[in-house]
Amino acid sequence: MKDIGIDLGTANVVIYVKGSGIVLNEPSVVAIDSDTKKVLAVGNEANEMLGRTPGKIKAIRPMKDGVIADFDVTGAMLNHFIKKAIGKRIMKPRILICCPSNITQVEKTAIMEAAISTGARKVFLEEEPKVAAVGAGLDISKPSGNMVIDIGGGTTDIAVLSLGGIVTSESIRIAGNTFDSDIIKYMKDKHKIIVGERSAEEIKKEIGSVYRKDKNEKMEVKGRDAVTGLPRTVTINQEEIEGALKEDALKIVRATKTVLEKTPPELSADIMDKGIILTGGGSLLEGFPQLLKEELEVPVFVADSPLTCVAEGTGVLLEHLELLEN
Repeated sequence: MKDIGIDLGTANVVIYVKGSGIVLNEPSVVAIDSDTKKVLAVGNEANEMLGRTPGKIKAIRPMKDGVIADFDVTGAMLNHFIKKAIGKRIMKPRILICCPSNITQVEKTAIMEAAISTGARKVFLEEEPKVAAVGAGLDISKPSGNMVIDIGGGTTDIAVLSLGGIVTSESIRIAGNTFDSDIIKYMKDKHKIIVGERSAEEIKKEIGSVYRKDKNEKMEVKGRDAVTGLPRTVTINQEEIEGALKEDALKIVRATKTVLEKTPPELSADIMDKGIILTGGGSLLEGFPQLLKEELEVPVFVADSPLTCVAEGTGVLLEHLELLEN
């Protein structure tokens, strides 16, 4: 019987199989026929279709802000990924799924039901920042403060952990996808050019930054002219994109300050010594550690493998599922 851990993210789904490690890491995208509601493609294949589909085919993200926006499509997506990860022969695995720390009971139930609909024997839910901390190699079992900021696609989860649990936390719906939207809005407002999600993500990865730098890199961007409707190319620079992203980046800083203000002083002292660990794809945005370090006056480090921390954390927890059962 295989136990599996799932990082069910807004941007990506990562699956860890006990004994095999990470076996799947694909975008949380599903292409469906809007007439028949039939699923046509999932993951990488569907992602290629984003923004490029004919009228009756829709490429959608069934997860929004870390929670299920479309229940049926999420169930179909999970089913597809689980079969791909463990094969069709072995059924009824025990599944550990990670979710944002502040979702409602209704949202938790929806995630549990989507997993059960795939044929799971038992489903466990764990909070994302806790699992990310474990995956980043932190020992959260001791009576000592650890702080994690997990910047995903739909949510940023900020938590202080001690004795195996979350002491204080905050989850805000500002993360990687928000930064993509900021870039789309900026390109339209400033350059009168319309770009899609994928182009915005490329801009973010290529020249995105949230902290001033000496060099000011440039990039050519192709899109649709908002006035004439014709294709057009513009050149943008890093300073512009930093300006577009800064406001939302500072909201993450303010949420982190709020968590630190609610943290018991003994644990605050531990965090001053150890620093804050950044996980999730958003932590790779250039300048984030420097921005946080300057604003909070606390050391900040990016985890060794920020994109897979949560999935690797599920791998550690799968070894001790009996503790979760209790």
